[in-house]
Amino acid sequence: MRLLEHNNSSEFSLSEDLVDDIPRYAILSHTWGEDSEEVTFKNLIENTGKSKAGYEKIRFCGEQAKRDKIQYFWVDTCCIDKSSSAELSEAINSMFRWYRDAAKCYVYLSDVSKTAVRYDDKPEQLPWESMFRDSTWFTRGWTLQELLASGSVEFFSREGNLLGDKKTLERDIHEKTRIAIPALRGLPLSQFSVDERLSWAENRTTKRKEDKAYSLFGIFDVFMTPIYGEGRNSAYKRLLKKIAKKDNGDKIRHFERIKQDFMGQAIDLDCFNDRVCNLFAGQFSLIESNLPDGFHIERGVDNHPQIIRGGISE
Repeated sequence: MRLLEHNNSSEFSLSEDLVDDIPRYAILSHTWGEDSEEVTFKNLIENTGKSKAGYEKIRFCGEQAKRDKIQYFWVDTCCIDKSSSAELSEAINSMFRWYRDAAKCYVYLSDVSKTAVRYDDKPEQLPWESMFRDSTWFTRGWTLQELLASGSVEFFSREGNLLGDKKTLERDIHEKTRIAIPALRGLPLSQFSVDERLSWAENRTTKRKEDKAYSLFGIFDVFMTPIYGEGRNSAYKRLLKKIAKKDNGDKIRHFERIKQDFMGQAIDLDCFNDRVCNLFAGQFSLIESNLPDGFHIERGVDNHPQIIRGGISE
């Protein structure tokens, strides 16, 4: 992970690639403009990106971090050497953790102005509030994990004015995204079903088709090698296989706790049956392969799985 910091001339310098002992840092969340407008890693190294429109976001992030007494900051456009497939793959798989571990996440909304007034604003709304709800930031794939991973998320207008944070704007964010409020407040994402988490990303878009899947790695705590060129469908299928494999692994670990209760006679066979069959939801092979010795599974009424001891249902 490379970080930016202010140097003595009020410009930015890039750290070496850090692995351990990463200092406290702020991180930027934003929407990408045209590729030609964004400041790249190469631009930063060659000191050639100051005239690009995207430089304003980097400057804003650095100055806001400085105001918050945070020496280092990270911006995805220029802190990743995307010419290296290995570095890009590592960054994509690390992104959720990088946002989670940041001291602060600054959301820069280039399409929201705190000084502008829209005539369709309702009397009970602040002048910028409807612009906030309509921001393209809410429609991008990568910003979903940035919103959920970061504990401290602050929203800023294009002028750099603070609009609020994830807590004060919780109602607006929930109504816009339909993300459950407990998820916005930091409840572990594993507490939400796979279908619910996938629904949060349904109407979001990404510039590259494959990123529709790659941007969800952190939401499901899975790791995959990105293969740009494989297409959206292939990337999505690989993602779903990874999710299913991890989901089953989590279920098996939960099952082991239930089994310990049963073998320790804390619960009876009927309760064991109900808890296991609800957990695995008809996945007969997974139930069978994890049963204690001397038990097997049969299909009961309405195809409902029934755990049998010694050949006799109890």
